[in-house]
Amino acid sequence: MKAGIVCLVLAYVLSQFYRAFLAVLTPVLGADLGVTAEDLAAASGLWFLTFAAFQIPVGIALDRIGPRLTTALIFAAGGGGGALLFAFAQGPGTIKLAMALIGIGCSPVLMAAYYIFARLYAPAVFGTLAGALVGFGNFGNIASSLPLALAVDMMGWRVTMLLLAAITLAIALATALLLRDPPRLEGNIRGSLMDLLRLPALWFIIPMIMVCYFPSAALRGLWVGPFYTDVYGADATMIGSVTLAMGIAMILGNFAYGPLDRLLGTRKWVIFGGNVAALACLAALWTFPLSGPVTIALLLAALGFFGASFPMMMAHGRAFFPPHLVGRGVTLLNLFSLGATGLAQYASGWIHAGAARNPAEAAFTPIFAAFALALVVGLAIYAFSEDRTD
Repeated sequence: MKAGIVCLVLAYVLSQFYRAFLAVLTPVLGADLGVTAEDLAAASGLWFLTFAAFQIPVGIALDRIGPRLTTALIFAAGGGGGALLFAFAQGPGTIKLAMALIGIGCSPVLMAAYYIFARLYAPAVFGTLAGALVGFGNFGNIASSLPLALAVDMMGWRVTMLLLAAITLAIALATALLLRDPPRLEGNIRGSLMDLLRLPALWFIIPMIMVCYFPSAALRGLWVGPFYTDVYGADATMIGSVTLAMGIAMILGNFAYGPLDRLLGTRKWVIFGGNVAALACLAALWTFPLSGPVTIALLLAALGFFGASFPMMMAHGRAFFPPHLVGRGVTLLNLFSLGATGLAQYASGWIHAGAARNPAEAAFTPIFAAFALALVVGLAIYAFSEDRTD
């Protein structure tokens, strides 16, 4: 099982890479294929939306088939196939289709690991394990920043994508060979998503899990590139450096959140306090977009750190799931989280397209404002949630 979990960690590193690498490719895709910021927003949105749409069948497959075949087959076909298609893209339409396929391919990876954690490990350590996995996975964020910019400079973006497709297929094969499914549950294991949606506690958790992730994901995965290009005249190397700093902060944030529920005896208020700090960062970006590239980078890094509450949110929701619905439960929460992120990417593209272009920062401050206001709504609802630890 340890070797199989290592395969899932490596697959999740690629999942994090694929959701964030478009920011660094902004200049080269624009120059080679005429891809605009709005095209990239749509492509990124499609990644998240197809990822979210597949959470329902993935959850059913995890409970009924198991994580090994579910992950290996979908990751190979969608992730590997989508990366290959991306490498041969001739225009924005192909980029969007490739990102949609890659989103499908990455959809089972994190949930397969969470399913195994929930089935095989004590509930009290679920948050720590979930945070550690996302923390290690965020090395994909690191790889999709400055290292990707250097690889593109050396090999070109098409050869880089071919190499990524080969790595994806190799990890999918290793997962099929090495991962082991947890033992089957005995007895009556009937249940459905409706059983989960009847849990009143989830309706105060779902709005928060919808908004806690997408501000850092959308800015790190896409808008850092166009913002620094248009406002500060940055090249790919500078964008890579900023996204590298934000990626490192996201890793540290995931590891920091992991054990805090056991140390402080609360999940709800750890999540609430962290997201209030993330809200302060968004408010500063909205109010002071011309505070300088270094200050903006520090604010983005702080947002990445405090906005890393997703695993703790999953642990909070997981505490209410019956054992036989764990697979569908974690994928249901992930559907709301990643679906909201995909819609946010689309919406941010529309906001950017309709915003003023003079001065340059005016095209981006409405995005910061929209993300901040969404987080305010999520926090207001989450304040009434039931706190529960294991």
